[in-house]
Amino acid sequence: MTKQEKNEVIEVLKGKFSQYSNFYITDTESLTVAQVSDLRRHCFNKQVEMKVAKNTLIRKALEGIDAEKYTGVYDSLHKVTALLFSDNPKEPALILAGFRKASKGEKPELKAAFINGDVFVGDNQLVALTKIKTKNELIGEIIGLLNSPIQRVLGALQNKDAAKAAVAEVPAPVAEAAPAVEAAAPVAETPAAEAPAAPEAPAAEATPEA
Repeated sequence: MTKQEKNEVIEVLKGKFSQYSNFYITDTESLTVAQVSDLRRHCFNKQVEMKVAKNTLIRKALEGIDAEKYTGVYDSLHKVTALLFSDNPKEPALILAGFRKASKGEKPELKAAFINGDVFVGDNQLVALTKIKTKNELIGEIIGLLNSPIQRVLGALQNKDAAKAAVAEVPAPVAEAAPAVEAAAPVAETPAAEAPAAPEAPAAEATPEA
């Protein structure tokens, strides 16, 4: 590779590192040509860009952008390296995990991942990276948390309205007819007490004639 060709590769890599805030550094050394092609196809289907380049050129590209920003990934630039660029921070991890499961192997090996400024080093980070939240997932969770109190209030109101409707549909109980008042028994007339007979006035004695 000529110096001009190397410079062209460095410029292409700088463009990718500037474009994407997420990239994975993987080891594809033991993969066959067919496996590498299959891996590229998986990446293409998931809108992940795959680039294979020499470690020295990768480092020069990173240093040309911001030497200190990418310090954590320099030690991972060894052996054969394939870079996976993605807007989705966990999609490359899902691709690697799925590819390894299908091939029943341990390659491609994850050497490092640069996710929104954070560096994850080592293949043991792969499982954790498949579970990280994407931006859209985090936004969805936040919206869900903000809406949950409102949903509870709306749910309570809906239950209250439903209860009112159910009560309204229940027919009103028919008032029982008041029992007929029994005719009052005739009050027995108490015979008036007979007034005692007035004593007869004594007959006036005849005045003797003179």
